[in-house]
Amino acid sequence: MKKRLQTFLFWFILIQPFLDIYWLSRPPLLKFSIPTILRVLGVFIAIILFFSIKNNWQRFRKQWWIIAYIGVLILYSICHLISVKNFTGVDATGFHYSAKVEIFYLVRACLPLIVIYITSYSEFQAKYFFRVIQGISGIYSLTIVISNLFLFSLTSYHTTEAKRISANIFSWFTQTNYPFNALASKGIFFQANTLSAILFMIMPIMLYILYKEFNVLNIVLVSSQALAMLMLGTKVGNFGLIISLVVFVLVFLIHSLILKNTRFSAKFLITLICILTASAAIFPYSPTLRRSSLESGVAQKRSNLGDKKRLDQELNAGLERYKGKKQEEYLKEFIKKNYWVYSLKHDLVLEHYTYQHDPYYWLEVMKKPANERLNYRYLEKDILSRVMKNDKNKLNKLFGISFSRENNIAPLERDFLAQYYSMGILGVILLDVIYLFVLGYGIFYWLFNKKVRSFLNSSLLLSVGFILFAAFYAGNVLEYLSATLVMAFILGFLLQNIRYSRYAEISSK
Repeated sequence: MKKRLQTFLFWFILIQPFLDIYWLSRPPLLKFSIPTILRVLGVFIAIILFFSIKNNWQRFRKQWWIIAYIGVLILYSICHLISVKNFTGVDATGFHYSAKVEIFYLVRACLPLIVIYITSYSEFQAKYFFRVIQGISGIYSLTIVISNLFLFSLTSYHTTEAKRISANIFSWFTQTNYPFNALASKGIFFQANTLSAILFMIMPIMLYILYKEFNVLNIVLVSSQALAMLMLGTKVGNFGLIISLVVFVLVFLIHSLILKNTRFSAKFLITLICILTASAAIFPYSPTLRRSSLESGVAQKRSNLGDKKRLDQELNAGLERYKGKKQEEYLKEFIKKNYWVYSLKHDLVLEHYTYQHDPYYWLEVMKKPANERLNYRYLEKDILSRVMKNDKNKLNKLFGISFSRENNIAPLERDFLAQYYSMGILGVILLDVIYLFVLGYGIFYWLFNKKVRSFLNSSLLLSVGFILFAAFYAGNVLEYLSATLVMAFILGFLLQNIRYSRYAEISSK
């Protein structure tokens, strides 16, 4: 049965890229995407296989802290559902809150935590762990590179429609008339930011595999992954590539020259430097830098087209002319016609937190400087903060306003903060901080236990540290099972390694 569990975990994690294919995520089935349903079923099967092993059940019954955590999590979930049900806001629909969606989200949020626990006791062999990571890297990276070269890749910055890129990587160096969103490639996958975080996460492990198994296959895989991260055209993908390569070089030198628990390899180091040099040479031509230059001038361009100064005068005159309800109706009509001149994001204004419900909020935004109006992540946070304050429920800070509302109002692209608004402080602690806790646990034993201080464990710690940094910096990680399940698999393998190292040290005493 143990072998069956290991085989199932191997294939379940390996198929995650296939479940991330764009067309499988749309349209949703019963409001839930087909990949999410399959992932829930997959973790359920893993639970059955895991507890079919007698020793695992006996061990679990003795782990009172795990049982206590589950009890607290169930109690929190009940309180959360009660709290978010009693919501009042400017939208009479309650921002389309759904109890079914909320319950399913709570279940979904627990799946990676279950995978961490099961993997940590699965006795997963390192060689099979490496094959899983190689498989994930190859499926994502080669698909992105090949689809970019042959021009059938989807653009990274469109999730509501399947729009293809206009030109491949060669045009980066020869043509400047293409906008960034016509060049950034995500292959046939759904969410570019999530994919960037996944590749950022597994890069240290792929580099470790290249060190352990220095061959043409792994050189091709690492090189393809580096190229794919550039092609994605996201900050996490581009900057994450450079950061991961530089940091890994330093970690390799520390282990080989200072800790001296890793053999120095000149050919590995030269290969790493060559990949880093090539990446740094391509980086200035990437869609990421085109995006930065484009955004800096977009507000000014729109202002000129719409004659913003004249509109400001017209708006002020109208607000002075009308009072009460007539003023509100005038303001709504003005925003509807001219929001684009003020560089307001159309889906935020027209759909998520519509001007029809709170026109005076958008009036405040329109009076802000252009750089603040274009900072959509700041606006999303500001909107959610306003919604939470407008609701009179004093328990919002503890239990949040619900995932379904947060996602319908302003899907915030900054993890941990997004979870705070949707699940509250308690939800963040119980469902998200646990990842930081496991990472901290690994760092603690790496620092104070020589047996744990291996090159492999350093690579695993870097891996998890990178994706959690990406979650905090750019978001689109903790809400996507394609990222969290792979991260959970890596964390579980890390915990297994730490336990083996500790037991080996105890046995030797």
